[in-house]
Amino acid sequence: MKLPLSASLLLVLFLFLSTTALAQTPRVKPVLHPRPASPRNTELGQTAVVIDETLSVLRDKPSLMADPIQRMHRGRRIQIMGIVEADGVKFYRVTAPPSNFGWVQSDAVFGKFRPGDEERLAKLVQASSGFDQIELATEFFNLFPESKFRPSILLLFGDLIEEASFKLTRDAGNKLKGKEMAASAAPIYSYYLNFVSLDRYRKLGIAFLFNSNTRQFHYDGSAWNELTKKYPASPEAAEAKKRIETLKAKMEAVK
Repeated sequence: MKLPLSASLLLVLFLFLSTTALAQTPRVKPVLHPRPASPRNTELGQTAVVIDETLSVLRDKPSLMADPIQRMHRGRRIQIMGIVEADGVKFYRVTAPPSNFGWVQSDAVFGKFRPGDEERLAKLVQASSGFDQIELATEFFNLFPESKFRPSILLLFGDLIEEASFKLTRDAGNKLKGKEMAASAAPIYSYYLNFVSLDRYRKLGIAFLFNSNTRQFHYDGSAWNELTKKYPASPEAAEAKKRIETLKAKMEAVK
């Protein structure tokens, strides 16, 4: 059945208007959940500590080939202001008080804010040697006071200091002049306890005892005492007790 012309025109107009209305109806946009912040972004504004002096060159640009501004010393605090990857490593743009700023390889610094730094520093302590190892252990204690690795590093630290006391004893015996000490009215032990090589240990809060009878330095045992008091059930505490007994015998020894 054919529709009259007027009816056909009305039907076409109705269909046109319906299609246009549907096209103009706003679509409901899907809800986009925000992505969690990138680990990189959480590093911005954080304070870190220079630990690895081998990598701690502050540069004017983020590149291993860039001109150095200075090599930062262990223990220096820096603030992270930017992050860039270049030459296969990550660089931090940092401010280094009192007045320096530049770029440093991220591996040179450590901080509580970065996952994995606690274990990374513990491994670095274990792998080091000499006075560097003692400094690194001290920085570890400062950065991670409640670390699960603390008992093992405390035991190692105490052994390192007692080992250093043997070298201090030898050096003091070679450098202190017996005739000069005898001619002075000052007590002999005061010369030893003012020995210049003790200074760098004192800066780290490390104390030595001195047996006047044997003229020998010994570690005061602070790390071993902490082990026995704070971690009494640890296997390291059992070893620390042995060290403390040995230290007591050394301090009571006579020539």
